[in-house]
Parts: sequence; structure tokens; C-alpha cells
Amino acid sequence: MPSRLIFRCDHCGLRAEGETERALEAQLQEFLFGEYLDVEPGHWLHWTGNGIYGRARYACAEHRGELKASLRESYGTLGWHPWAMGPHPVQYRRGRVAARRALGPGRTSRWSPLA
Repeated sequence: MPSRLIFRCDHCGLRAEGETERALEAQLQEFLFGEYLDVEPGHWLHWTGNGIYGRARYACAEHRGELKASLRESYGTLGWHPWAMGPHPVQYRRGRVAARRALGPGRTSRWSPLA
């Protein structure tokens, strides 16, 4: 059954569309923990969350500050991640996408006995 992801601002409910939506979808394949990421061209802010930092959260350009404030209030005593200062560029450095490209088509792992 076909499905589609819909990204909305956690504060006002505005929906990400176009290139911003595609950029958010691409970030879902990365292994990230407690990081802020700038999402262009809509200037959205994505909090990756995970683990003790809760779920992923999203904010439109107008509510970036509110997202950071609420995360610092909720998780600020757990570590340095919510206190990170911007800019927060996307760096696809350790994710599945790069690993899949390196392995080539049809392979799941270099260490697999079946590969």
C-alpha cells in the first residue's frame, strides 16, 4: 500500500512542501542522535531526537527559536545536544545512504557470510 510522509511544524502545524519535504525525507535515512539540522530551502529546523532525547521534532522558519527553547527546557540537563549553537548544516557522514552506495546493488553487508 502506498504511503507518504507528512512533515508539520510542531508549533503551528504548517506543512513542509516541495524541496523542503524531500530534504526532510532524505534525513530520515541517517543515523543521528540528538542533533539539530537546518533544512533548506524552507529554513526549517529538524531535531533528530532518539534515545533519551525523545522523538524527532520539526519547526518552520518562524518557530525555530520556540523549538530550541522547549527542547532545552525538556532535555537540557541530560547532555550538551540541546544546547548546540547554529548554524546546523546537514552532513551526510555516517548514514545508511553512503553505506548503501559503497556496498553496491544487492549487497547488505561486507561482513555477511552470504555476501
